[in-house]
Amino acid sequence: MGKFKLSALMLAMFATCSALAVAESDAPSTVKKPQLEEDLEVIEVRGFSRSLIQSLNQKRFTDTVSEQLSADDLGALPDVSMADALTRLPGISAVRTGGQAAEINIRGMSGGFVFSTLNGREQVSTSGSRSIEFDQYPSELISSAAVYKSPKASLIEGGVAGTVELQTASPLNNDQQHKFVVNARGMYNDRASEVNDATEFGDRISFSYQGKYLDDTLGVALGYARLFQPSVATQFIGLAYNDHKDVDGLANDSNGPELKPENEYISEGFELQHLGGEETRNGYMAAIEWAPVDNFKLKGDVFLSRFDSESFARGLRVKLGGPTATYTNAQLEGNSVVGASVNRTSKSYTRVEIVNDDNQDFDEVDSYGVNADWQVTERLNVNVDVSLSRAKSNFRNGLLWALVAEDASAEEPVLDKNVSINYQLNGLNLPDVGFNQAAAFSDIDRVMVSKYGIYPYQNEDEVKAYRLDFKYELDNSWFSSVEFGARYSDREYSNNRSVFEYGNDGDFSATEPPLRLTNDMVNVVDWEGDFSYFPSYLAIDLDKALNAWFPEGAPEPVKTWGNADGVVDLDGDEIPDTQGYTTNYSWTMLQSGSVYEEVLSAYAMLNINTEIGTMPVLGNIGIRRVDTDQSATILENVNGDLSLGAQNITDSIGIINQNYLPNVLGTTYTDYLPSLNLNFQLTDNTQLRFAAAKVMSRPPINRLAGDASAEADKTTGKINGSSTNNPFLKPFYADQYDISYEHYFDESDGALVVAGFYKNIDSFIDTIAIEGFDFKGNGFNVPDYIENPVSGEQVATTNGTYTTAVNNANGGYIRGIELAYTQVFSFLPAPFDGLGFNGSYSYTESEVESITSLGGETVTQGLPGLSKNVLNGTLFYSLNNFETRLNVRYRSDFVSEQVAINEQVVNFDAETVVDFQTSYQFTDSFGMLLQVNNLTDEPTQSYFGNENITGTTQYFGRQVYLGFTYSH
Repeated sequence: MGKFKLSALMLAMFATCSALAVAESDAPSTVKKPQLEEDLEVIEVRGFSRSLIQSLNQKRFTDTVSEQLSADDLGALPDVSMADALTRLPGISAVRTGGQAAEINIRGMSGGFVFSTLNGREQVSTSGSRSIEFDQYPSELISSAAVYKSPKASLIEGGVAGTVELQTASPLNNDQQHKFVVNARGMYNDRASEVNDATEFGDRISFSYQGKYLDDTLGVALGYARLFQPSVATQFIGLAYNDHKDVDGLANDSNGPELKPENEYISEGFELQHLGGEETRNGYMAAIEWAPVDNFKLKGDVFLSRFDSESFARGLRVKLGGPTATYTNAQLEGNSVVGASVNRTSKSYTRVEIVNDDNQDFDEVDSYGVNADWQVTERLNVNVDVSLSRAKSNFRNGLLWALVAEDASAEEPVLDKNVSINYQLNGLNLPDVGFNQAAAFSDIDRVMVSKYGIYPYQNEDEVKAYRLDFKYELDNSWFSSVEFGARYSDREYSNNRSVFEYGNDGDFSATEPPLRLTNDMVNVVDWEGDFSYFPSYLAIDLDKALNAWFPEGAPEPVKTWGNADGVVDLDGDEIPDTQGYTTNYSWTMLQSGSVYEEVLSAYAMLNINTEIGTMPVLGNIGIRRVDTDQSATILENVNGDLSLGAQNITDSIGIINQNYLPNVLGTTYTDYLPSLNLNFQLTDNTQLRFAAAKVMSRPPINRLAGDASAEADKTTGKINGSSTNNPFLKPFYADQYDISYEHYFDESDGALVVAGFYKNIDSFIDTIAIEGFDFKGNGFNVPDYIENPVSGEQVATTNGTYTTAVNNANGGYIRGIELAYTQVFSFLPAPFDGLGFNGSYSYTESEVESITSLGGETVTQGLPGLSKNVLNGTLFYSLNNFETRLNVRYRSDFVSEQVAINEQVVNFDAETVVDFQTSYQFTDSFGMLLQVNNLTDEPTQSYFGNENITGTTQYFGRQVYLGFTYSH
C-alpha cells in the first residue's frame, strides 16, 4: 500500500481553496448562486452553425478545461469516423493510417496517453494497447463528444494527455416525439485506378431512430451505420539502417561510436508497393431509457462495431545484402549511405523480391452498459453503473515471395544471382532506382514463387466495471455539493501467436521447391503517375498460386515450439520429436499469454459555487485514490530444472518442451490523484479558468505481457535475465497546470479562447539493463545454488543483470499555448450574414527527447505525437437551404510509428489536409451532400532523423462522397 503524502501540488490546491474560504468569510452570509444557464439567450440557427454554437455553450458551462463536439441529430456529423471529427478541435491532431485518421494526439502527446470512454465507461481496444482506434466509431452513431484537457476527481483516471468522452443518444432528451434519419452516400477514390485490382467505389449508409412512448416515460434509440470503402495507396518504404561496412575506402572517417573507424552505415533495403483492398465497418447502437417517476431513470445501451479489412500489398522488396555485398559510387549523408551501386557476391543475400502480400484484419468492439439514476431526496442523488467493454482482433498477415530464376522452365531451377541494384534517395521525394534484372520482374519464364508465410496475431481485451456515485447538495455559501463514489474494474488481455511457413525467401528450397507460374496466375502491373519510372512486375493471383502449390489445401498456422531447445525425445532415439520442423518457432509460445489488471478507485470531490466580492467562482476540488493489481503469465526458461518447477509444456500440435516453468508475475501499487478546477466569471461573457492536477496513464497493456527469462551461469552462479516487456511497469505520471481565458460574443454567436498549459512528466518507458536485480524477490523461480559442471561443486547464485522495459527517470516538461476563434457573422447584411469561421492554433514544445539510430547515426528526436505547430481552420457559409464549408488542418513535423512498418518510430514531415463539403436542403426532410476528403491528395512522408534519409512516401488519393440525407 502506498503512503499518503501532501505533494507541493496538493498543498497549492488546498491553499487556493483556503484563500477562497477567507474571501468568502468577508462576504455576506447569503450568496446569490450564479445560474448562467437560465440567463442564456437561445439563438435559432441551423446546420453547422448551430452545432458550433451548441458546442461552445457546452464548453462554456462545463467545470473543466475541455473541448466539445455536438451534433443536432444522430447522423448529422459528416465525418467518416470520430477520429476525423475530433481533429477539428483545438490542440488535437491525427496520425493518418491508410489515408484515414485513426489515432489522435492531444497537446503533443500520442494516443497511448489518451484515455477514452463511451457513455462514461472505459473502452478497450483492438490495437493491443490502451489507445482506442477512433476510426472504429462511426460518427453517425455518436451524438456528442468531449475532450477533457484538465481532469476532475470524478473522471476515471488514465489520461495524461486528456480524456475523450463519447456519448450515444439519450432518447428521452430528444426534443421531438419521434425522429428518423437516413444517410446514403456513394464514395470514389481517384487513385484506385492506379492500383491493379483495386476497388474504386464504395458506399456509406446509416439510419437512426429516436422515439418516446408512454407519456414520455419510455425512450428508445436505434442506429446502424455501414461504411464500405476502397483502401488504396502507392508507396515507397525505406528500411532501417541495421548494418555497416566501409563503402568509401577511407580510413578513420567515422564519427559514430558504434562503428569501426572506417565504416559507414548501410540500409537493409527498400520497398516499392501498390496497396489495395476493401474496408467494411458495420456499427450498431441501441438504447432504452425508462423514467417511470420523476426522480428515477434506468437506461441500458449497447454499442457494437465490426471493422473488417482485406488488403494486398504488391510490388518489389529490395534487400541490399548487408556488409558482404559490394558497394561502388556510394553517396553519403554523414556516415549513412543514401545511394550506391550494390552488387551481389557469393556471401551476400542481395536480391529483389516480387511480393504479393495478403492481409486480413477482423476487429470487433462491443460495449454494454446499464445505468440507474435515483434522486433519493431533493439533496441526495445516487447513480449506479455496470458495464462491459470487449474487443477482439484477428490480424492475418500472409506473405508471398517470388524470386528471379535463371530459367523457370528448368527441371531444377536455379536462382539468378547476377544482381545489381542502383539507387539514390532524394529525401522527401521519390528515389532514383535501377535494376539489371528489371525486364525479368514481369517475365513468367524468370519469376518463381519461392515462399509463402502466414503470421496471425490474435488478441482479446475485456474489462468489466462497476461504479457507484453519490452527490449531495449542500446548503453552503462556498460549496454547492459534494460528490463521492467508487469504481471497480477487472480487465483481462490476451494475445495468441501462430505461424505457417513453406519455402525460402532468399533462395530456392530443395525440399520445398518453388512454384512455376502460368499465364492464368499472373498479370503484368505497370506503375503510373509519379511512380511511372519504376519497373513493371507480376501481380500473382494468390488463390490460384496456392491451389497449384498445395492441391490438398494450405496448412493452417499453428502455435508451436518447432525445433526449439528443450523439445522432448518421445521415442527414445535421442532425436527431439519436432514433427519435421527445422525452424525454431518458440516465439509463438513465448509471445502468447495473458495480462490481468484489477483496479479499485475511490474519490471525493467538492463542487465550488461561491463569490469573491461580486465575482462568481465555480469549479471543484477533489482527490482520487487508485489501487492497482497487475500481473501477467510467462513461460520462464529454467533449462529443464525440475527443482525449479520445469514442466512438460505441449504446443497446439503435440510437440513437448521441458525447459520452461509457467509462472505469473506482477505488482501492486496505490496512487493519489488530487485535482482542482476554478472558473472565475469576470463578466457576463468572460471567464478565466485555472486547473491543476496530478494525472496518470498506465503503460500499453501489451507491454505488461510477460516474456521474461532468467538463467544462472553454471560457472559463476550469476543470474542474468531479460524481457522485451515487463509486468512490473508502473504508469506515467505528470503534474499539470492549465489556464485559459474565454470570451463569448454577444448573442452566443462565437467565442475567443486563449489557453496555456504545462505538464511535468515523471518518466517514460525505456529498455535498460538493471544491475544487481533481485530475481527471487520479484517472483522469479531461481535456485540458491547451482552445480558447476566441471568441478561438480555447488556454487551460490548471485543477482546479475536484468535487461527489460522500465519506467526510466528521464521525464520532462510539455508546455504550450492554444488560440481558438469562432465567429458566426450574423451581424453582417444579407446575404453575408451566413458567413462564419472556426479556427484554432496551438504551439507545443517539450524538453523530452529520445534517440534513434534507424537512419544509422544516433540522433535525437522529439516526443512521439508532438507537432510544435497545429492549425485548424474552417470557413463556412449558409444561405437559406444551401451550406458549404472548407476545412484545412496543418501539423508541423512530428514523431510516430512508420507507416506499414511496425514499431519503427520515425520522423514525419509536416502535412496539410484539406476537406471540402457542400449541401443543399430541398425540403425540411430531404437534402443532398457532396464531400471531398484530402482535396489536395496530401501524401504521408517520413524520414529517419534526417530528411535526406527517406522513410516512407505514401499517396492515398482523394475520397469523394455524394449522397442524400432524409430526416423526419
